[in-house]
Amino acid sequence: MASKTVLAVDLGAESGRVMAVAFDGRSLHLQELHRFTNTTVTVNGRLHWDFLRLWGDIQTGIAKGKALHPASIGVDTWGVDFGLLDSQGNLIGNPVHYRDGRTVGMMETAFARVSKADIFAQTGIQFMPINTLYQMLSLVESGSPQLQIAETFLTAPDLLNYWLTGAKVCEFSNATTTQLFNPTTGTWATEMMEHLGIPSHIFPEIVPPGTMLGSYDGIPVIAPACHDTGSAVAAVPAKGQDFAYISSGTWSLVGLEVPRPILTTEALAANVTNEGGVYDTYRLLKNVMGLWILQQCRATWAAAGEKYSYGELVQLAETAVPLQSIFNPNDPVFLQSGNHPQHIRDLCQRTGQPVPQTVGAVVRSVLESLALAYREVLELVQAVSNQPVSNLHIVGGGTQNQLLNQLTANTTGLQVVAGPIEATVMGNALVQLITLGEIADLQQARQVVAGMDELQRYEPQDTAVFDEAYGRYQKICTEL
Repeated sequence: MASKTVLAVDLGAESGRVMAVAFDGRSLHLQELHRFTNTTVTVNGRLHWDFLRLWGDIQTGIAKGKALHPASIGVDTWGVDFGLLDSQGNLIGNPVHYRDGRTVGMMETAFARVSKADIFAQTGIQFMPINTLYQMLSLVESGSPQLQIAETFLTAPDLLNYWLTGAKVCEFSNATTTQLFNPTTGTWATEMMEHLGIPSHIFPEIVPPGTMLGSYDGIPVIAPACHDTGSAVAAVPAKGQDFAYISSGTWSLVGLEVPRPILTTEALAANVTNEGGVYDTYRLLKNVMGLWILQQCRATWAAAGEKYSYGELVQLAETAVPLQSIFNPNDPVFLQSGNHPQHIRDLCQRTGQPVPQTVGAVVRSVLESLALAYREVLELVQAVSNQPVSNLHIVGGGTQNQLLNQLTANTTGLQVVAGPIEATVMGNALVQLITLGEIADLQQARQVVAGMDELQRYEPQDTAVFDEAYGRYQKICTEL
């Protein structure tokens, strides 16, 4: 068959890119058209994304791809963040970054009006201060004039899709990340919004992944799973349903693919999340702080004049003494940017462990602690779902960290299948290709990825040693 090319716009917390993905009937062939940084801007103490700059870079990337005669364009980004439009369709203020401090105390404010149990029953989402619910509530509590003139709420990728096509809709997978979507009714959680004072009338129609939204310069625009994790999980090269996954990057999203949301009291107690997937699936998962901690460590050392590549950091970690200093990577101290090496040393000192002093020792503690956190989450989601797991797929940029992959196999006792690195772009493209009729369904899409020879396998080693370390990890997390 003739090759079909689509464009995937993929925005992450550190960078974005526009990729051309060609499908020849057997394999996907990726070509980077334009890569750009995703830098933040602080104005009057408020941390923002620079969305106008991102839009300019997206236009540049698409322009470079026009020579390839793309059949469609798809956009994915991170979740929870949003923009508000006025009655004329203008953006009201630059979207605020989820790591901004405006949500401090908002969870407690919400629980005073709607119980934690009721919020979970209506949304099924993990309680995190970054969620859209608490961002919107901060606007309510501050009496923000933005809410008085807002006519339309759009999540981050939906805002970009609006600029591409003029369509004011929210795509399903990203809408579910907001903690404002009700998976039981399949609509916005308007009753809960009313109790919290959040104006529900600004929330638009929700459309499923694979929806044709319109066109940009004559090129059709298709909504993939607009949440980047949703796209990444769509590209997991799994056979059958007995698999777990980790979408590994700035965040680590650890979980299972399930046919329906799980809203039980056990799920509430485990603080798991039910995020929408593609083609009638849900992602039962939890967020783990992920490689953000390592990114912040690297930035701290660079500011002090010690510049390391990620490869050099892993090499230093490989020479450090194993399992000396472990900590809870989901401690709230790691949510904001800052001196994360010092945070790690402080936590280890408080728990009576050796305090890591060298760069290698700090990096080793980060990677081992992440692997132990992965095991904890996998045990939780398996207990909540009663779904067996025979192997673990790691996808995304974090798959390049071979030490973390091996540590994950060691802690979980599962065979780890790592790859593809470009899972988010591939998943984005695969949904477009299904909509275009080039691929039949999700099963065939995953077979395409599995046949691309990009996968590495890691078998568990020293499991008894890591079982002992996991016991220490659980005790540390309980005590703190």
